[in-house]
Amino acid sequence: MLTKAEKTIIFIAKKKMILKELTSFLEEFAPLSVQESYDNAGLLIGNPQREISSALITLDVTDEVLDEAIANNHKLIIAHHPLIFKGLKRLTGSSLTERLVEKAIKNDLAIYAIHTNLDNMAHGVNARLAEKLFLTNLHILQPGGSELKKVVVFCPEQHAEAVRDKMFEAGAGHIGNYDKCSYNTMGEGTFRAGKGANPFVGAVGKIHVEKEVKVETVVPAFKLSAVIKAMLSAHPYEEVAYDVYALDNITPLTGAGMIGELTEPMPVADYLKKIKKSLKAQAIKFNRPIDRPVKKVAFCGGSGSFLIHQAYRAGADLFISADIKYHDFFEHLHEMTIVDAGHYETEQFTKELLYEIITEKFTNFALQISETVTNPVTFL
Repeated sequence: MLTKAEKTIIFIAKKKMILKELTSFLEEFAPLSVQESYDNAGLLIGNPQREISSALITLDVTDEVLDEAIANNHKLIIAHHPLIFKGLKRLTGSSLTERLVEKAIKNDLAIYAIHTNLDNMAHGVNARLAEKLFLTNLHILQPGGSELKKVVVFCPEQHAEAVRDKMFEAGAGHIGNYDKCSYNTMGEGTFRAGKGANPFVGAVGKIHVEKEVKVETVVPAFKLSAVIKAMLSAHPYEEVAYDVYALDNITPLTGAGMIGELTEPMPVADYLKKIKKSLKAQAIKFNRPIDRPVKKVAFCGGSGSFLIHQAYRAGADLFISADIKYHDFFEHLHEMTIVDAGHYETEQFTKELLYEIITEKFTNFALQISETVTNPVTFL
């Protein structure tokens, strides 16, 4: 383990950046638009234009985590759980949240939360949890959080491929397990360039007929602006004709919980022992084990009891989550085993996920996973 002095030297040697640059990247990875209505993800404390040179990643913001950030000269804390959930009307130190906010401000600490927006992404919290549960063939359990849009653009035949590729790179064209999906129709476009125009083809003041391709593809709403920007960058026309349609379809890339499969069926008791060890759980709670091997497993990191019935309808043998209430354990007895593996235990790997995606994007930025275990629950 590095000493404080060694860490300080490393942080000085690393690249500095504007906070907004980092938060913008995080919000591309997990857009704020897909967070739940009750949530408060995003930049909670700090000026987005300030310069930062390092960050500390944690699950929760506690006194100990603040002390760790201060001791290691971090000016940014990236947390999964928001420090501020409800609006603060005063800062008098009368609550834990008020005291922590006041301490962060006094020590010039910025705090960013990436919560249910990261939970609700197909590549987010639950995808990482799936690795620890030994599951493959993953699907969103309850799709939602973002509607689909259809983008239609008209472009010259010889430029259609380049325009499509740019749109695909920006996130268009995903349907289930397929990508780069589009529908293309040949036709003729007509236009007349007016005074002051600089047409790519044709001449000012004359009607021009151009063989064009009508490209149609689907886009999750949260990626729409990026896809349109990419499309415009690749399109040769001075003025681009395109349409955006709202669809009733829901993107399979966002939503609550996931469901997957074990490569081979396993007895319930054996699987529970295996995941207890993998999650480093002090204990796990479960109702009556089903009388058959486990193959299909539904799960949700953190509080996911609202998905119990959805897991059953999806044919899960087990449902794994946290904060399961007493009466919820009576649901679907003999048909599906319900497992409470702990809130911290099922979300702790979010820190690893954030560390990896940030360091892959910003290779010279100093990043540290908090050494503070913030789990407030223990067992005798």
